[in-house]
Amino acid sequence: MKYLLLLIALITTNLNAQNILKFDKRNVQCENKWIARQMDKDSIYTFGFIYIDSQAGLTFNYEGKFKVDNKGKFNRIKEEPISLKQRLVPNRIALAEIPEDKFKELTIEKEPSWMKFYKGDVNSVEHLYRWGYMYNGYEEIEIALTYLEKAEKINPNFKGLQTELAFSYNALGDFDKAELALQKELITNPNDCYTLKELAYTNTKSKHFEKAKATFDKMVVACSEKKYIQETAHNLAYEYYKIKDKEKFAFWKKEADKWVQTKNNLSDNLDKMEAELDKLK
Repeated sequence: MKYLLLLIALITTNLNAQNILKFDKRNVQCENKWIARQMDKDSIYTFGFIYIDSQAGLTFNYEGKFKVDNKGKFNRIKEEPISLKQRLVPNRIALAEIPEDKFKELTIEKEPSWMKFYKGDVNSVEHLYRWGYMYNGYEEIEIALTYLEKAEKINPNFKGLQTELAFSYNALGDFDKAELALQKELITNPNDCYTLKELAYTNTKSKHFEKAKATFDKMVVACSEKKYIQETAHNLAYEYYKIKDKEKFAFWKKEADKWVQTKNNLSDNLDKMEAELDKLK
């Protein structure tokens, strides 16, 4: 029993930051949260607040450093105040959300006072659309939809909204919903190239190849964005590559090649597919 009590005491003593701070979050999961980064060789943690700037995107605002004592108390390290903002690129580096019961120890508030300059009207359709657009770009589709579907309830005809919803639905493989949203957008913006590109993608992935070709033909006439036309032809060529249809693959590869200004990943991909198909008898 004595040894068991000793063991419990040792475990309790070691309930430090490794137990309090759970490093299980990615930066794109930490909007409007106080976070800590992994401690350095001196057992010091850097911390700050992550928010979204409507123009710059995901941003880390550095607030300081702290250490954790053997009782689990967060002790902020005194230093000269500095203003440091870091634009973030989505990555898989593990961050820890700082528990709210530690805010007082770090002398921070749940929401920094300076956030009022960045928030704006969080319930406006403009804000909701912009945040949904950004989260789609971060490939956080479920989060994007929480914003976009709220925006749709306010104004389903907001320019670009249905296309962004379709992007989310396409990413989730819900092609029927995507096509319905895109057809709504095309009523008011019939020649929008981004919308047409998404519609062609939807038709391609749902195996409606004739509809995809009709959309592609419309893009050739209506769109100045050559990259969208190349991408659409590439996607169609890829579908035919997967079923080893050499003739139709060759047709769409040729179409894609027409719109290449400089060699890129899409054209390189098609060259590799062509080489693989050439190996077949």
